[in-house]
Amino acid sequence: MNAEDRNMLARGHVATRLPAQDLERARRFYSEQLGLEPLDERPGGLLYRCRGADFVLFRSTGASPGTFTQMAWEVDDIETVVSELKRRGVVFEEVDVPGFRTRDGIAEIEGNYPSKGARGERGAWFRDSEGNMLGIGEPVA
Repeated sequence: MNAEDRNMLARGHVATRLPAQDLERARRFYSEQLGLEPLDERPGGLLYRCRGADFVLFRSTGASPGTFTQMAWEVDDIETVVSELKRRGVVFEEVDVPGFRTRDGIAEIEGNYPSKGARGERGAWFRDSEGNMLGIGEPVA
């Protein structure tokens, strides 16, 4: 197998899929709380695009356990974003475990990927109307 064959997925576009038991409830949450409108839709699915990356909310009888981050946005100013989302009614997770604690919904995280050129990250998490765990991160230089 040559390198091009091995890297075929690296040339693809990543697109997240999030389950929604009630697609209209999810549409309202993403619109009213997050300020996002679908770029396109089809029966049983809503397509969103954020800075060139797609995600889809799809009608599903299954549900996420909401115990891990399923999708996240990387932002330049996490405090402003968290503050605005709280104003819109988004409830952020508060965590207080050894080595990891949020203050006002935001955690300071040690370490980051060398390719990002950051020494750490600030993060915040919330659940959407369907129980999907979503995150917001800001690299710390």
